[in-house]
Amino acid sequence: MSTDPARPRPSEGTSTTVETNGVRLHVVRLGPEGGPPVLLLHGFPEFWYGWQPVAERLADAGYRVIVPDQRGYNESEKPSGVGAYRLPTLAADAAGLLDAVDAESAHVVGHDWGAAVAWWLALDHPDRVRTLAALNVPHPTVMERTLRRSWDQRRRSWYVAAFQVPRVPELAAKAGNYRLFERSLRESSRPGTFDDADIERYRAAWDKPGALTAMVNWYRAVARYPPPERTDPVDPPTLVLWGARDRFLRASMAKESVAYCRDGRAVLLDDATHWLHREFPGRVADALQEGFAAAD
Repeated sequence: MSTDPARPRPSEGTSTTVETNGVRLHVVRLGPEGGPPVLLLHGFPEFWYGWQPVAERLADAGYRVIVPDQRGYNESEKPSGVGAYRLPTLAADAAGLLDAVDAESAHVVGHDWGAAVAWWLALDHPDRVRTLAALNVPHPTVMERTLRRSWDQRRRSWYVAAFQVPRVPELAAKAGNYRLFERSLRESSRPGTFDDADIERYRAAWDKPGALTAMVNWYRAVARYPPPERTDPVDPPTLVLWGARDRFLRASMAKESVAYCRDGRAVLLDDATHWLHREFPGRVADALQEGFAAAD
């Protein structure tokens, strides 16, 4: 086992570094090289390890699974400046990553911020997305309009405003050995979803030099450089998979997002939270494979 808990163990995949869109990204790869490619994009405050239970199931089913640390996270490069974390730039990272691993297109799956990147990738580079699966983050226009109209969603998203303050969020997050992040993960998920061993691995990723500021800069960038409204339909077949007990995001946005897709459907897991991929990895992997098979 690696001495760094944030690195993959030999049984968890092969660790590589790729160049894409002017940055170096750490990538974990699983499954047969000849399998259909699946790109898994994590959210905040996760890293490649967040996808591990789902990635293993997809690899066992014969898929070629590609799981990056997105820019700013864990072992990946952490450009300075808020402007380096704009949503179109993050989507270009994903497109370039597919080039770097010789994949013309892939089944693209994102959770949380990773889902925002996946939506944008499908809008900007639809030819690279065989299917899109967005977990617990809506179409970007649905998100923007809901924030404008819903006091309930603004209340749920209070932390986005808090993250705009310079330096203070990083100091608060690091206090007490990342007590704030640990408590947020544990209290917003089903009991037992994140055990002590998981938290040890997350802490190792959060503690990488520059990671905290880079991670928070994703939120600063979306406020400082809001992406343009997109009403053009999402072309690739789309699955919006949602844990209905999400305390951060309204479940109503799942079905609203389907209206922006040429071929979309929403599936709600009534007993899951925002962390559905960690709580029910088997159910999530099965739903993803059903969508992959329908498109193929």
